Amino acid sequence: MKKASYVVLCAVAVVAMLLFEAPLMAKAVTCSPLQLSSCIAAITSSAPPSSTCCTKLREQRPCLCGYLKDPNLRQYVNSPGARKVASTCGVPFPSC
Repeated sequence: MKKASYVVLCAVAVVAMLLFEAPLMAKAVTCSPLQLSSCIAAITSSAPPSSTCCTKLREQRPCLCGYLKDPNLRQYVNSPGARKVASTCGVPFPSC
């Protein structure tokens, strides 16, 4: 009887851990600078970023350091316009 109780207790503990960790699991992000194409107007002009731009920027946030390290993208990602868009969208600019 004690062994069955122990097994049930372990099963309950595992289920509880999975339920509590599920919201913490992050979705995998596919890093693609093309996902930020909706931000081009805001980066290159004084236009405010669209909600789509901000959403995409938040989604691509884990990729920003990679973009900054890419010599082909660095000048765009590190531009004053890109910093302004990140700030307006509430996305902290990475320090890589």
